Amino acid sequence: MTWHVDEEDLRAYAQGELTPPVLWSADTHLVSCARCRAVLASVGPSVDADWERLDAELDAPERGLFEGLLVRLGVADHTARLLAATPVLRRSWLAAVVFVLVTTVGAVYSADSPTLFLALAPLLPLAGVALAYGPALDPTYEMAVVSPVHGFRLLMIRTVAVLSTVLGLNGLATLALPAYGLRALAWLLPALALTATGLTLIPRLGPVLAPSLVGGVWIALLVVADASGDGPLVPFTAAGQGAAAAVAALAVALLYLARDRFDVSHRSAV
Repeated sequence: MTWHVDEEDLRAYAQGELTPPVLWSADTHLVSCARCRAVLASVGPSVDADWERLDAELDAPERGLFEGLLVRLGVADHTARLLAATPVLRRSWLAAVVFVLVTTVGAVYSADSPTLFLALAPLLPLAGVALAYGPALDPTYEMAVVSPVHGFRLLMIRTVAVLSTVLGLNGLATLALPAYGLRALAWLLPALALTATGLTLIPRLGPVLAPSLVGGVWIALLVVADASGDGPLVPFTAAGQGAAAAVAALAVALLYLARDRFDVSHRSAV
């Protein structure tokens, strides 16, 4: 072979500036000429880096709408990925929550009493936390627990996302009950107490059993309170609200003390 690509053309080729028809000739020649490939590597050291960058871009998973929105809002890439993989932030779960709240608000207007809404609203964030982190429903659970991310931090990231979403929807539903004033917000403290208690029990009972047990205790408490008199249910009185606030504060303190147990319990589950 007596013809070789000129060094200036190779430099332009490496920088993406070479134009047809010289570009086509260079492409064909480089396939069979080791000498010109060696010269290309010397004048264009960025070629390998470009190929590596292209491979990385092709292999990188495509961002979904929710993940892309989080990144645009300033959330770190890895945190946005953890949030986007949260099962309860999918449209099916959110649609179910909206349906339950709309149905419950309709029942409140039919019965002329907010009791059903106040009883149900605290269970929604608790259920969301139960479904946010665990081997039963999280498709990325195994990858999450073996990744270099503290189990407690991962759980808190997803819990904050779930609480922000569900409490926000509960708040919108509360606005649909203006006739009851502040009484319609009596679900908030029980919701925080139930969620914090469920989180505290997760290292011992697991991410599904712990919230289920706490939810069962809440329902049993409401049944007993309903059978004890005709007035407002005890959890929604001033004393009940104070007790809920105390339980929430105690559960948060215990949760902080038990934060290191999340890594041990969840990694051993795998």
